Amino acid sequence: MEELIENLLSYLVAIFIVGFTLTIYTKNRKRYDKSTQIKIEKAKEFGLFEPVTLHPVINKNMCIGSGACIAACPEKDILGLMNGRVLTINASRCVGHGACFHACPVQAITLCIGTERRGVELPHISQEFETNITNLFIAGELGGMGLIKNAVEQGKQAIDNLSKRIGCTQEGDYDVIIVGAGPAGISATLQAKKLGLKFLTIEQDSLGGSVYHFPRAKVVMTSPMNLPLKGKIKLTETSKAELLELWNSVLVENNIIINEQEKVKGIEKPNGHFIVTTNKGSYTSKGVLFAIGRGGTPRKLGVPGEEKEKVAYRLLAPEQIHDKNILVVGGGDSAIESALILSEDNNKVSLSYRKDKFSRIKPKNLENITKALNNGKVEVIFNSNVKVILDEFVVLNKENESELKIENDLVYVFAGGELPTSFLEKTGIKITKKFGDAILEHK
Repeated sequence: MEELIENLLSYLVAIFIVGFTLTIYTKNRKRYDKSTQIKIEKAKEFGLFEPVTLHPVINKNMCIGSGACIAACPEKDILGLMNGRVLTINASRCVGHGACFHACPVQAITLCIGTERRGVELPHISQEFETNITNLFIAGELGGMGLIKNAVEQGKQAIDNLSKRIGCTQEGDYDVIIVGAGPAGISATLQAKKLGLKFLTIEQDSLGGSVYHFPRAKVVMTSPMNLPLKGKIKLTETSKAELLELWNSVLVENNIIINEQEKVKGIEKPNGHFIVTTNKGSYTSKGVLFAIGRGGTPRKLGVPGEEKEKVAYRLLAPEQIHDKNILVVGGGDSAIESALILSEDNNKVSLSYRKDKFSRIKPKNLENITKALNNGKVEVIFNSNVKVILDEFVVLNKENESELKIENDLVYVFAGGELPTSFLEKTGIKITKKFGDAILEHK
């Protein structure tokens, strides 16, 4: 009888523990669900819920809700838990780390580009990063994978693959010509040096590519990268200046010179080798690697006076700009961050945006621009477009058809970039539109 009572008490204790655990689990799950729902509503409000390019797609039938993918994502709040399953929250902020993909214990995540409603144009490339033109490769952002770490790895892999292909091709001045000196181009350059290839790297702007034009002190990398001839580099909140200094030091250590301020005008392949024509000359090569970004050339406004010297499309050396009347045009993160930087040095900054409110911007940027607006540091002119740029003024068109004339010394335009699609097609590269196609998936 005593043994029966003891067993009964053990069962009751076990039932209590299980019940208590389930109660705690249920409360925590409800709290997580509510938190995720709030984040989703905020993401929709800011226009961040729908994916723009690369993003994770979760197989709900396979997901077990472990949360490993959420913990692995360095961007935070891209993914969340609801009803015991993972779902996307700020999908348009995904930059393709792939950490969630690798962390999922049941392989329930696929990285896709584009959606059924919104296609993304990309050059057609193989798993080896080769285009439909033999020995013409593409690596980095242009191929659909953003993020510096990914671009660095792709640049290295593309050179590895290309080096195996060019041995039997017709001779040229170089084994490979690398177009672009951003993350992918620098990595490719270092790998070409490591493999003993005869190479030439051409950059239409300055070392670093698009990274060079990031606002000062902007964090550009959040995870380690493996740089050829340097090894694994563990970086966390790295500034643009620090990253550029790192790249430059590695190039100097290895006696590598990059042709800056040299723009490619055309690429032909008449007799088995490539002829690359630039604004400074012409070269022949066995292979070519495109390591340029998707931003292409800055999009212009197409208004009278835009050709004036006071108009710029990138923010360089803002610390040298003082006591100026400045107009920043645009409503994205780059425009807002630049306006905030310029407002620090006794400048009078106005921000012209064609819509009635900001969307698709980082919540922190929205918070900072709202604070600057309330403090009078930046004037935001919604529903406005530039009509004409004069020597001492800028005239804006307002939505109600009225005009606004403001004093002006400098104009910064951040209207996005025009994709280099026409240039790629002229070269012969096949362009395809991706509607949710898998870029990275488990086999």
